[in-house]
Amino acid sequence: MTAEVAPLSGSRCQAPRCMSRAGRADAKAGSSSGAMARGSARRARVPGSGVPGSRVGGRGAQGPRLGPEARVPARAEYRLPGAHPRAPGAWLPSGARTRPARLAGVGVAGEGAESPGPTGSCLVPEAGPSSAVAPARGAGPPDARRPLPAAWQHPFLNVFRHFRVDEWKRSAKQGDVAVVTDKTLKGAVYRIRGSVSAANYIQLPKNSTQSLGLTGRYLYVLFRPLPNKHFVIHLDVSTEDNQVIRVSFSNLFKEFKSTATRLQFPFVLEARTPQRDLVGLVPHGARWTFLQLDLQDILLVYLNRRYGHLKSVRLCASLLVRNLYTSDLCFEPAISGAPWAKLPVTPMPREMAFPVPKGESWHDRYVHVRFPSDSLKVPSKPMEKSGSPPEAVLLGPGPHPLPCPVASSKPVRFSVSPVVQTPSPTAQSSQAPLAPRPFPEVSLSQERSEASNADGPRFHSLEPWARVKASDVHTAAAGTHVLTHESTEVPVAFEDAGSCKRFLPDPILRLKGVIGFGGHSTRQALWTPDGTAVVYPCHAVIVVLLVDTGEQRFFLGHTDKVSALALDGSGSLLASAQARTPSVIRLWDFQTGRCLCVFQSPVHVVCSLSFSDSGALLCGVGKDRHGRTMVVAWGTGQVGLGGEVVVLAKAHTDFDVQAFRVTFFDETRMASCGQGSVRLWRLRGRALRSCPVDLGEHHVLQFTDLAFKQARDGCPEPSAAMLFVCSRSGHILEIDCQCMVVRHARRLLPTQTLGGPHPQKQTFSTGPGIAISSLSLSPAMCAVGSADGYLRLWPLDFSSVLLEAEHEGPVSSVCVSPDGLRVLSATSSGHLGFLDTPSRVYHMLARSHTAPVLALATEQRRGQLATVSQDRTVRIWDLATLQQLYDFTSSEEAPCTVTFHPTRPIFFCGFSSGAVRSFSLEAAEVLVEHTCHQGAITGLTATPDGRLLFSSCSRGSLAQYNCADPQWHVLRVAADMVWPDAPASPSTLAVSRDGRLLAFVGPSRHTVTVMGSASLDELLRVDIGTLDLASGRLDSAMAVCFGPAALGHLLVSTSSNRVMVLDAASGRIIRELPGVHPEPCSSLMLSEDARFLLMAAGRAVKVWDYTTQANPGPQVYIGHSEPVQAVTFSPDQQQVLSAGDAIFLWDILATTESDQRFPGPSPACEAGLGTGQLEDAASRASELPRQQVPKPSQASPPRLGICARPPEGGDGTSDTKNSGAPRTTCPASHKAFTPARASRGPHSAKGTSLPPASSEWLRLKAVVGYSGNGRANMVWRPDTGFFAYTCGRLVVVEDLHSGAQQHWPGHPAEISTLALSHSAQVLASASGRSSTTDHCQIRVWDVSGGLCQHLISHHSTTVLALAFSPDDRLLVTLGDHDGRTLALWGTATYDLVSSTRLPEPVHGVAFNPWDAGELACVGQGTVTFWLLQQRGADISLQVHREQVPETVGAGELTSLCYGAPPLLYCGTSSGQVCVWDTRAGRCFLSWEADDGGIGLLLCSSSRLVSGSSTGRLRLWAVGPVSELRCKGSGASSVFMERELVLDGAVVSASFDGSVDMGVVGTRAGTLWFISWAEGTSTRLISGHRSKVNEVVFGPGESHCATCGEDGSVRVWALASMELVIQFQVLNQSCLCLAWSPRCCGRPEQQRLAAGYGDGSLRIFSVSRTAMELKMHPHPVALTTVTFSTDGQTVLSGDKDGLVAVSHSRTGMTFRVLSDHQGAAISTICVTRKECEDLGVEGTDLWLAASGDQRVSVWASDWLRNRCELVDWLSFPMPATTETQGHLPPSLAAFCPWDGALLMYVGPGFNKEVIIYDLSQKQVVEKIPLPFFAMSLSLSPGTRLLALGFAECMLRLVDCATGTAQDFAGHNNAVHLCRFTPSARLLFTAACNEILVWEVSGR
Repeated sequence: MTAEVAPLSGSRCQAPRCMSRAGRADAKAGSSSGAMARGSARRARVPGSGVPGSRVGGRGAQGPRLGPEARVPARAEYRLPGAHPRAPGAWLPSGARTRPARLAGVGVAGEGAESPGPTGSCLVPEAGPSSAVAPARGAGPPDARRPLPAAWQHPFLNVFRHFRVDEWKRSAKQGDVAVVTDKTLKGAVYRIRGSVSAANYIQLPKNSTQSLGLTGRYLYVLFRPLPNKHFVIHLDVSTEDNQVIRVSFSNLFKEFKSTATRLQFPFVLEARTPQRDLVGLVPHGARWTFLQLDLQDILLVYLNRRYGHLKSVRLCASLLVRNLYTSDLCFEPAISGAPWAKLPVTPMPREMAFPVPKGESWHDRYVHVRFPSDSLKVPSKPMEKSGSPPEAVLLGPGPHPLPCPVASSKPVRFSVSPVVQTPSPTAQSSQAPLAPRPFPEVSLSQERSEASNADGPRFHSLEPWARVKASDVHTAAAGTHVLTHESTEVPVAFEDAGSCKRFLPDPILRLKGVIGFGGHSTRQALWTPDGTAVVYPCHAVIVVLLVDTGEQRFFLGHTDKVSALALDGSGSLLASAQARTPSVIRLWDFQTGRCLCVFQSPVHVVCSLSFSDSGALLCGVGKDRHGRTMVVAWGTGQVGLGGEVVVLAKAHTDFDVQAFRVTFFDETRMASCGQGSVRLWRLRGRALRSCPVDLGEHHVLQFTDLAFKQARDGCPEPSAAMLFVCSRSGHILEIDCQCMVVRHARRLLPTQTLGGPHPQKQTFSTGPGIAISSLSLSPAMCAVGSADGYLRLWPLDFSSVLLEAEHEGPVSSVCVSPDGLRVLSATSSGHLGFLDTPSRVYHMLARSHTAPVLALATEQRRGQLATVSQDRTVRIWDLATLQQLYDFTSSEEAPCTVTFHPTRPIFFCGFSSGAVRSFSLEAAEVLVEHTCHQGAITGLTATPDGRLLFSSCSRGSLAQYNCADPQWHVLRVAADMVWPDAPASPSTLAVSRDGRLLAFVGPSRHTVTVMGSASLDELLRVDIGTLDLASGRLDSAMAVCFGPAALGHLLVSTSSNRVMVLDAASGRIIRELPGVHPEPCSSLMLSEDARFLLMAAGRAVKVWDYTTQANPGPQVYIGHSEPVQAVTFSPDQQQVLSAGDAIFLWDILATTESDQRFPGPSPACEAGLGTGQLEDAASRASELPRQQVPKPSQASPPRLGICARPPEGGDGTSDTKNSGAPRTTCPASHKAFTPARASRGPHSAKGTSLPPASSEWLRLKAVVGYSGNGRANMVWRPDTGFFAYTCGRLVVVEDLHSGAQQHWPGHPAEISTLALSHSAQVLASASGRSSTTDHCQIRVWDVSGGLCQHLISHHSTTVLALAFSPDDRLLVTLGDHDGRTLALWGTATYDLVSSTRLPEPVHGVAFNPWDAGELACVGQGTVTFWLLQQRGADISLQVHREQVPETVGAGELTSLCYGAPPLLYCGTSSGQVCVWDTRAGRCFLSWEADDGGIGLLLCSSSRLVSGSSTGRLRLWAVGPVSELRCKGSGASSVFMERELVLDGAVVSASFDGSVDMGVVGTRAGTLWFISWAEGTSTRLISGHRSKVNEVVFGPGESHCATCGEDGSVRVWALASMELVIQFQVLNQSCLCLAWSPRCCGRPEQQRLAAGYGDGSLRIFSVSRTAMELKMHPHPVALTTVTFSTDGQTVLSGDKDGLVAVSHSRTGMTFRVLSDHQGAAISTICVTRKECEDLGVEGTDLWLAASGDQRVSVWASDWLRNRCELVDWLSFPMPATTETQGHLPPSLAAFCPWDGALLMYVGPGFNKEVIIYDLSQKQVVEKIPLPFFAMSLSLSPGTRLLALGFAECMLRLVDCATGTAQDFAGHNNAVHLCRFTPSARLLFTAACNEILVWEVSGR
């Protein structure tokens, strides 16, 4: 059916038939099923042209979008520059301490005294957002939560003195402000009084354009309110993202109010007053008040924002104010002076203290108000030392009066408000600010919205207007923000007694993508003013979709479906309304995503919103509570400036309004249309008035939409404004708004098809017209969407159809882009797309289920998602692009459940009829159908190996299928097994991770049954109804879920809102999660590493930290407007999927802790964290200390655990090739040195050529990486600046000013440890044993000259530790647990003085710093003390051994360090730290310091640093431990001051003398700078953690990129080798990499192609730092990838020998070459074809080499799809050619200086390089080699050939002269070497080491 246009005269002109429906790709399921699989493509045609558009929405229709792997910007590597300001002469890293811009005249002040600068301004201007650039050397740590506090603000800042308030130059006063003398304080104060508070004030700073820039967490206001008056205090606080929040306190305020930019707190002056009388005038006798405001917590609690700095302060009448102070310290006002110095609180500085007459109490004279109130207590008297530390006492869940400060008049010891305080370890140090704790969010009144944060999914709260009774209000645990209301609508704040902990990061989920469109209506879809993005609602979420890239961003905060959207003309302000009554409207900053304002509309349901072009006026239309239509006009001009939304006018009308628009030419005029009416509106004054348009005969039409005509110049006169209105009968009226008459009326009528029956005669006013639902205008055309599913484009005279596109459902909305080139269309069937008019192609943007989603399933290999919905469809989605691939529809029955086959491209679906069908994803058809069930399918699941499938139905039967059989026959059907009334849910049936067990709820709702999956024998039946005896009722099970097989846990959610964790073997209760949600949990899932438990909780998603036994509260995430039906983890476990009204894809921000341990008694094993995984996305390196300090005790039981996953490796298996002799398992020493394989010396073979030092062709320039498998292999001296670490066989000495490196070679094997003498003049290094030596080598270096002075050896096994005596006269060396040798050397000649064989393995040795004649060793349960006795030249050792007391419970001692004499601290493998009295030889104290083994301890006099295998670095205050040695047992004074979590086990550390700052190395190969004062960790040195697979270079040679087994792609600045960008794909190995050539586009379009182990290929944009494309051209791992010379084509090879050719822009693979099938492709090389005598055509010449010694050469022209074989080379290979366990690869490359030559190396009869001439078809030269080559690279500029060998050697060959030079330096096989394009540098890689060589000028 096509359209006709009926002119006003009644004549008919027919538009040509121009649109033919695209055929459906239907796959019938058979008569019994009724299911149909259909494609989703539609075509757009140009009328009369016959040229179809491209298919949309089907498989391969569009290029893939951004995949599930989020790019991770890298941290820059930071170097150490100059002197630390606190320690003269000390050296610290720039970037470790970000210094603020120096203020004029402001220096570092002393205790409480600021140094006022000159009269010039010291104010800090507000910083605007800056563009994201790579951090340069010296920049601050990119993961800093907020700017580090400036030094001049420590320890506190006197604000009035610093800004010289008395001079009024940088501050302002207004009204009655005077200086008076106060008798109580006996000093001058400022008096501010006046009847109007806003006219009498003191303001800091003077101008609003300036900022105070005060970063202190606490603001202290010392003031006294004047009696019988009101006062106001305004604070402007800036958040981290530069959003200014106005925080106000006043006794004027009657209630707490909140918007996104304002907080108002009523100030209550008497806590005992009844609540209704809390606010009002200041009573007589008001006292001086010490107001302490925690600005960080105020923003965190009430707005979920992070505090940046204090911008301004205004103190308004009427009050007296003494001063303002800021600080990061929490002062106790009643404590001041020396008598309180030993209290674990921070006393008040004398300058801030109020005077207290002798004999009187502070609380009798003054008032202390702390806001927000803490939940901790302080003791009422000075603490006495006891055996255990004070417990943190938490307030119970009782309601507090109001979210407001409360001042009490009743004197209370240490506190006057209902706030109690507890001693905190951080309060003892002036350098450690208090850590924030989790808070429950405070509810708001019915008239105000919740405190919102639309800045991404960090806002995670429950819906804000839930009216519940007081008894129904429930509290949430830490990390959850709960908004509740009592029936009286009084705001109430609650805290839960168990809410003392939370797990970080918070939030742990971030919304990445949404599948869905519409919800309340599909009419809301808008273009942004620039035409680059589309804004549309998806139920309760507003989505902004970039049409070119497919990226989404979100506006979160609505708790119900969004009913209307509007965007202003500049694209800066977005308005949205939600459908729930009463309707709430939100205004958003469209650019930043922040919610500016939330207000309640007088309209109960808003159905339409419209902005004026400037955004100053917003109009809304809807129904009031009586059902009458109401129009409201709001003034929004001040919202962006922090103002309020005001109602300008309201009007009721009896006429129907379907559409409402504000005119673009006059903001006071509007138009509306509806049933039988078109009205013009005008806003004049405070009134909205309307008048009707005379419609004549059209007054009975039902109008649906309207649009104003725009002139081509965009600036029409109002008098010429024309209004177009459309109707359901097909009429389009053109109305003159000035004359209010209809100028033209047209009607779209259906046209009878040719050959059909003759219709009855139709007139203009009769007959069935085409119902028009929407229209939109551009200056040149009109877009019309109609109920027949067509989008039609017409000229404005409607003479003929310009373009039309057919949709699958009625078109509900159309919108023309601002440039008029694209037309957005939406359908009632949930489709959203746009028609590109220049190309005449329709692009699908989003598809959606039209009813709630019931279940989902994920597939790993293809990255696909399957969903079933109440709309009777099964849909398959691509997880990477979120685009629909297939949909299967059944009109007769509804799908209920779905699951994928684990290994085959098949999915199974259960239907309401009881049928279970399997569908082929390749053929899009039904394969097999079974109907053994009589009821609707409720559960469907398969075993992990894909051999068995299980299904259950609503009548209780359970079926087992054999999936190994192609027909998957039914094996068993058991009746009455499953609970019959169980709802269909993904958690109805559960199969264990090993596939051995099957669990389900049944046969009754009160029991859970566990069966053997293969035999269906009942193994266990648990009666859930008997588990909760205290409830008084039988409990029923709702859902089941298995944990990892290693745990053996079975999780059951119950109807009593609990989750029971059962032992799957015995059925016993292991733990319980109570009160998980008010409603039963229908779906739950545990991650594979058992870290996170996921729950569907009503309309929210809850995430629990499953590993924490203390049951911390969950994090709750909103966004769904209907109950969540299913939740699951993505196949890679890095994302979460939730389905309900729509499908949400969440990124998991937590780094994957590979050393996470399951609770259970298993031997501990070490596995570190993958380097750069998500690259500190959760800022774990700067985590805040724990809230509750671990309790030291006399005896703590050891903790054992097992690793959550295998050790690091590309495929999860251990590499046995790189290990030497079998190692004895030593779980205690988590950082025991693991030497690389013993390689043959690089010069032990004939034919090697070592060049003279003066004529070397290569010079080692830089080393990238740090050996994380060493032990104490890094040294740093802050006083001299000497910094050295090891990388393989090299000692790297780095200049911390410039980053320049010195390299000290010489070791024949990997270096295991370092030691620096106390004079810092000598460095000792030790390495493992090599194949050429019988003993390990120890080298002694002169630090000043960098020369090796001595070479000594004695140990036959690896040297584990080195240590110099305090006087540097002796050196002790310790062998590993195989050698067990302790040797003592004299440093005068470095002769062996003494050596002894130890009876047991020893893990550490240390000299007593206070006695050079004593040293200690720790090992298996013993501490050995050695006393050195010297008689002449002889030294003898006396041994004294002490056993570790059984009460300590430690298995092995793993580390030690001496403290204040006579203390010795020892760490254990179970995480204990025990303290020894070396004089008495006894252990008198121990405490549990960590969950993992303590591998490192460092101590100063009063501070101890511990590092563990879990990556935790902790700072302990151990000053009082010496006193405990004499006073007996007890550990109350051992406190943890700080905690940092690094990226792997701690293996080395060096700190300054005060342990304030230091450098720490981890097993992940990273060196961190640690600043305890700032609580930060800054990355100094890092490299790939595992093998580096490729190095490529950018066209401009400014950057290079590397990829590795750790799944990362890293981009480095070539000049400085600083890490610039990192792209991370978790749980995958990146095996190959290519950089797009220069000719493919502009420099900003540079791209990287990376191939992965799962067969995927990803394209990354370097300029945009984002993934552009993800394709899957191979079924197995890729081995090589490269671009064509024009950069438009990607060639990739895999390990099966296939070569795929794909488009780099679309991702389409258009050619696959299988000539090499059966042998892995080792290399693909592409060059521009320059040799014309090859006899073939093409622009590119490329070759592929495979592991079977075959090389194929091809000529291609990919633009013409031509590819022709040029030559085929086969090289013979003997039977065995392995070299040291490696099979030499077959490598080939074109010669850059002669295009006709090809060079080949590989296994063969001879070790040689073969040079082949393509023109002559013969070998022209052979170059002999000493070994088989492992890598090959040819210099583009010079005739140099670089080859790497497995013998750790690199050879450089001059092909012009035939000479060669060999170079050593690597510790492993040199498997990679690459010249830079300019041939100035050569990169070589061995395992994870990267060496950068400088090529001398030749």
